[in-house]
Order: sequence, then structure tokens, then C-alpha cells
Amino acid sequence: MFGINDIPKFLLAFFLVLPLISILHEAGHVFFAWLMGAKRIRVVVGSGKPVFKWRMFEVRQFYFWYGYCTFENIEHKEKLANILIFSGGALFNFLSTIGVILLVENEVIKEGMLTYQFTYFSMYYVFFALLPMIYPGGNFSDGKMILELLKGKEEIIKERTYKVRRKAEDGQWQVLDHRNDVIETFEKEEDALEKARNEASENRPSRVVNNDQKEIQNYPRIPL
Repeated sequence: MFGINDIPKFLLAFFLVLPLISILHEAGHVFFAWLMGAKRIRVVVGSGKPVFKWRMFEVRQFYFWYGYCTFENIEHKEKLANILIFSGGALFNFLSTIGVILLVENEVIKEGMLTYQFTYFSMYYVFFALLPMIYPGGNFSDGKMILELLKGKEEIIKERTYKVRRKAEDGQWQVLDHRNDVIETFEKEEDALEKARNEASENRPSRVVNNDQKEIQNYPRIPL
């Protein structure tokens, strides 16, 4: 039964151990993304307002909750490369768990609450990362991405381009999908841009471009 004496243990796990495990998880994704030639890598730990930024690394207000990384321009488009990227987070969590267990068994470090919480919650991360499911908002879990790729559904990693262009005849703004079909027409450019961004965000990986093919915004697939 959870008692008063367990509150410090809970706080330790919630505010220290879980963020550390989250950072290791994102490091796994980043390592393989970098290995496969990804550019503009960005790692975000937590949610809410950003409180600290350093190069590719960003910590947010609620640093103990949520985390993700983004990247663009993967040079290697092969199925295996993407499977490695989406497996990287769980792999790093699993390897770090094995590492801590070996250190304890060889008496390099002492077994204690920190080692127990680290190994326990690391395996928790591994399980839920690899569980094939769709999160609220449309993002796939790492396991769901891997499963779809293994099933040959490589279209989930093919980038879609959404274009915003102005019609010369009447000056209205059109939003076109990746097949160059008109999705919707607007009188104002900002309304067309908002529609294009919404479509692109819901169909990652994708990008929004103008009529000159200049990129306005990029929406990469997000490993969580």
C-alpha cells in the first residue's frame, strides 16, 4: 500500500529518474537519425514553455512529462534505416537497463532505490514505446511505425508536399495536396496557410511550400 513514507520515493522517480530515462530514449532516436544523415535534429524534453535551450537540446517547463525529437532530410530512405531510427529509443533504454544491472551484479555500484527505479521505469518506457498504437493527435508510437514498415507500408515515411498558391484569374488562394489536387480555396492567404499547415501536420512527414516551391514549414515524423 502506498503510504506517507513512499512520497519521497515517488517524487524522486517523477522529477529525476523519469526525465533521465526520457533523455536516454530521445538520445537513441537522435543517434540513429544522425547516423542516417538527418539534418536539423532537435530534442525536446518536457512540455509547456521552453526554459532552456542549447544547440539541438531544449528543456521545457514541465520537464518530467513527455519528450520527442524531430529531424529533417534523412539521406537514407530505406526501410531498415527508418526502423533503426524508430527502434533507437527503446534500444537505448533497454541497453542502459542491462548496463545498470551488470554494474550492480559486479558490485561497481550499490543496489538501491535509484537503481531499482531506473531499471523499472526504463522497461516501462520500452514496453509502451514498442506497443503498436496511435496516440491522440495522430502520431504513431515507435512500435506502430516499426510494424507498419515491416508490413511494407513505406508510404508512412514518404514526405507529402502541400502547396499554397494564388490564382491569377481571381486572386483567390488555393491549397493543393501532394497529388496537386485542390483541397480548398480561400480569399485570404493566412486562411489558406492555416489550412495547409493543418493538413500537413495531420499527415506527417510533410511540408508546406508556396508557388515557387519555397518551403514555408516542415512537419517531420516525430519519434516519441
